[in-house]
Amino acid sequence: MSKLIQVIEDDEAIRDVIEYILQQSEFEVNVAANAREFKINLFNTLPDLILMDVKLPDGDGIQLCKQLKQSLDTRHIPVIIMSAHAPAEASSKEASADDFISKPFDLNELLKRIEAQLA
Repeated sequence: MSKLIQVIEDDEAIRDVIEYILQQSEFEVNVAANAREFKINLFNTLPDLILMDVKLPDGDGIQLCKQLKQSLDTRHIPVIIMSAHAPAEASSKEASADDFISKPFDLNELLKRIEAQLA
């Protein structure tokens, strides 16, 4: 059975590329353009990994990660934070994110990091 990855990214072009690459790597993918959409769909099927942008139109990915890591239902799910802003890396560690990847990123590197978290 393939692993389910939840992607939360407000930039449609980036979201589409990530979704395509993950599907080509035989992952199941759910996408959300904002925190609200993510929260509505989260408990329908818990993902095996969450890939999340820091800057969302209706929320902060760092705060969302903290909430996920504090919840008994979701703390076990690996979270990878993505950001084009260097200070976000330190903040992602404070939020207990499992990994951080800087934008722009190499798609092969992204896949390696995802696979490492799912191993």
